[in-house]
Amino acid sequence: MGNKYNVGIITISDRSSSGEREDLAGPLLRDLVEEDGYKVVNESIVPDEKDLIMEKLIELSNDDSIALILTTGGTGFSPRDITPEATIEVCERLTPGIPEVMRAHSSKYTNRAYLSRSQAGIRKRSLIINLPGSPKALKENLEVLLPFLDHGLQMLRGKSADCANE
Repeated sequence: MGNKYNVGIITISDRSSSGEREDLAGPLLRDLVEEDGYKVVNESIVPDEKDLIMEKLIELSNDDSIALILTTGGTGFSPRDITPEATIEVCERLTPGIPEVMRAHSSKYTNRAYLSRSQAGIRKRSLIINLPGSPKALKENLEVLLPFLDHGLQMLRGKSADCANE
């Protein structure tokens, strides 16, 4: 499968950003989206700090070549889990159907899916989606998203995927 769209990945984790814990979710996310034909052009790890998350989301969405920004981590109930708040603050328009379908799909595996506070939205010409930090949950969420993401990005970008990276 050829390149669909360029992707930026942000792992949000205090422990991974400090080197205390290996980031397993970010590399898995990269592998899964690349297997589906996307091109990962930016990967980073930031701590659970709202300002730093917002700064990275803004930086990536200001790069017009990046159509999709995927975050992993920081979507739970822990006091430091503030990825959704940072995402809402930078987005111009929210896309509530995306986190709704992720929670509904994940609930087939665990009722804890409904504890996810993931958000999704649009800033400029980039779609931002918060994914869980757990590699297992991340994979389950992508399972339901990948079949329809292309269509949404085509509408957002106003062109077909075939010419997305020209």
